[in-house]
Amino acid sequence: MYQIRFRLLICFLFLIYFSQTSLAQNKLLSTKETAKLIIDAKANRIAGDYEKSLLKSRVALEQAIKNKDNDLIANSYLIIAANFDELTEPDKALYYYNIGLYYVNKTNNNILKNQFYNNLGNIYCFDKKQYDKGVYYYKKSLEHSQKILDRKQIFLTKLNIGWAYFDIEKFEEGFPYLQYINKYQSIDGDESTIVALNMLNGMYCNFMNENEKANSYFEKAIVFGTLGNEKSDLSYSHLEYSKFLNKIKEPQKAYENLSLYNKINNDLHIEEKLNKANIVGINLEIDHYKREIDKIETTYKTRQNQLIEEQSKNKKIVIIVLFLLICTIIFLYFFFQNIRLKQKNKLKDFQSKIQENIINASIDGQELERKKIASFLHDNISSLLSSAGLHLNVYTSQNKTQPEEINKTKEILEEAHNQIRNLSHELMPSLLVRFGLFYALEDLCEKTSNSMIKISFNSMISIKKRYNEDFEMKLYFIIAELINNIIKHSNANNAFINIQETASNLIINVTDNGTGFKNNHFEVLEGFGINQIRARINNMKGEFNINSILNKGTTISLKIPIIY
Repeated sequence: MYQIRFRLLICFLFLIYFSQTSLAQNKLLSTKETAKLIIDAKANRIAGDYEKSLLKSRVALEQAIKNKDNDLIANSYLIIAANFDELTEPDKALYYYNIGLYYVNKTNNNILKNQFYNNLGNIYCFDKKQYDKGVYYYKKSLEHSQKILDRKQIFLTKLNIGWAYFDIEKFEEGFPYLQYINKYQSIDGDESTIVALNMLNGMYCNFMNENEKANSYFEKAIVFGTLGNEKSDLSYSHLEYSKFLNKIKEPQKAYENLSLYNKINNDLHIEEKLNKANIVGINLEIDHYKREIDKIETTYKTRQNQLIEEQSKNKKIVIIVLFLLICTIIFLYFFFQNIRLKQKNKLKDFQSKIQENIINASIDGQELERKKIASFLHDNISSLLSSAGLHLNVYTSQNKTQPEEINKTKEILEEAHNQIRNLSHELMPSLLVRFGLFYALEDLCEKTSNSMIKISFNSMISIKKRYNEDFEMKLYFIIAELINNIIKHSNANNAFINIQETASNLIINVTDNGTGFKNNHFEVLEGFGINQIRARINNMKGEFNINSILNKGTTISLKIPIIY
């Protein structure tokens, strides 16, 4: 009889404990509450509070998965991806967009499908420069926009498709989309689209060689962009206008617009950095896991208090059956010891995950540094375009036939186009990365030489010798800037780059036979960039000297400590 009561008591205690544990573990929000959380997360994102938005959307995602609601799951992934999209983290955004796309395709929500496909098109066209994929997703977005009769979205998507085709010079394929947006700008467009519309019209007129119309459209795009808030569209308008001006042989205005493009781009990069400063990925992950740990500890204390209350309720039974009480206490003691051990193990697991996330965050930091280098290479494209303009000027001023400069200009323009298209994959000149400084400099001298000026490269060092990658990159761009100065300002027809190596230094002499200048006047001359070069040499703990004789030429000497 006592054994039967004992067993019943044990079963009763087990049922109470596990029922409470199950309720605590399986507590979830309703679909309505989860939807409200998603709306809040979206509002935080629009307000620029990305950290709150990410935290809320992550909780919403967990709840949506528990509810097995594909619509809510897709919405959660959309907000997470959109946050990273606005923080200019296209790889992370792309990852979450693709996961969300899997779930949204299980639904009949055409509005949500349209948003996913449109955002994927934006990333592939504007960030990845993979135009075929971008146009594919834009056209998928267009299908769903037409199903839900969203005229505004149809207009924007056709504008983006036309822009994508024009970027890869498929003007005939993009022209029908341009016709559509010209027709419906007054109905479905607004101040945010007028800049891009005028820019695209200018690009098309440029393609059709309607120079007066093209010039008018580009100037309108710049006026509207300057008055409005579309900085990105304004920067692209300056870039396309500079290409057009270069084509019609107005190099000075082309250079001015190219400079404005670079300035606006730099301003946008600064804004992106400020946005990123509002959210620190490491802290976000640590805070998240700390909350998880606190939650586990709180859950454990709650369970413990519940069991103490249960013990007090069972005191009457314990008084009657003292032996059973002692057995029960012993049993509960070991039971709770086991749970406590499990909780400690879980805490250790979460702490290990925190460490892993810290390491991952440091790797993300390294990737950000690589993006800075990529941004620097983007600025290098302006030098290539400037060189192309100079070659064209030589051609137009001397010959009616096509000399060597035309071919070189085409090569440089093609290279610039490839760099823009593959910007996300290019971090520095390929020859510099693969073969080193001397291969890259030899190629630069050969590429820059033309019928007006010959630039010779001479090195007493083995061409295969390599140094520290960052060291090589800095030297390459310093010498490239000096060569550009010779071409732009010296009126020389011969220049020489000579490099020697001592025990611990590189000795570099850059000489030309140009007009020269008085040594005490060179720092006040504009366009030379001497102060910037001197600052870079000083940062490398090197020496920088200029020796120039009026009408006889200039020699610039660099002595830089070698870094292996």
